[in-house]
Amino acid sequence: MSDNRMKYTIDKQMQFPLIDIELEPSERVYIQRGSMVYHSTSISLNTKVNGAGSGIGKLMRAVGRSVTSGESFWITEAEAEKETGHLAIAPSLPGEILPLQLGDKQYRINDGKFLAMDGSASYSMKKQSLGRALLAGTGGFFVMTTEGDGVVLCNAYGSIKKIELNNDEITIDNNHVVAWSTDLDYDIHFDNGFIQSIGTGEGIVNTFKGSGEVYIQSLNIETFAGKLSKFLPAGE
Repeated sequence: MSDNRMKYTIDKQMQFPLIDIELEPSERVYIQRGSMVYHSTSISLNTKVNGAGSGIGKLMRAVGRSVTSGESFWITEAEAEKETGHLAIAPSLPGEILPLQLGDKQYRINDGKFLAMDGSASYSMKKQSLGRALLAGTGGFFVMTTEGDGVVLCNAYGSIKKIELNNDEITIDNNHVVAWSTDLDYDIHFDNGFIQSIGTGEGIVNTFKGSGEVYIQSLNIETFAGKLSKFLPAGE
């Protein structure tokens, strides 16, 4: 009997890894839209609204997350039908894959970092304050928060580092944050105020307080895009 626990392997022999997921009949996983590379004929892919719950509330949470953060309105459900099959997925940016075990620990996932979740776990869209939503980077007005038992896979741009806090606090550039424990308090703000942030180029940061884990990525997509823009022809 299937337990909906994701059986996966990360091909670390590849410079930019693929994740191979094995699904038994009736098992399912949720993957980020557009992440599928290939799958067995026994596996079907179905489009779902990217929000937890049901009815109009689920729809509005998905719309809110899509409009305010740019994340996809949809999420893909992959399910094995009559026989065991395989599904390969890959992130949209080059970098490491972060598996997070859910149960006693739950996490909030930064915008664009969700890659896959097994069918035994779930998530909800937790509403954020206006200030957090407007400063962006964590899903706009809603931030993805894990629930239940299982595994969630996150993707990063570059390498991943784990930072453990023990009744402490740390300030991190928000574009480097991948995921963090729900036990931690967090505050998104301009480092040293708006004017100083413009001068130093640091921009929006996230200060975490308490005891828990923060996972960060080594590279910043906005910084890379800024460097690359110098070599691209200007638009009309």
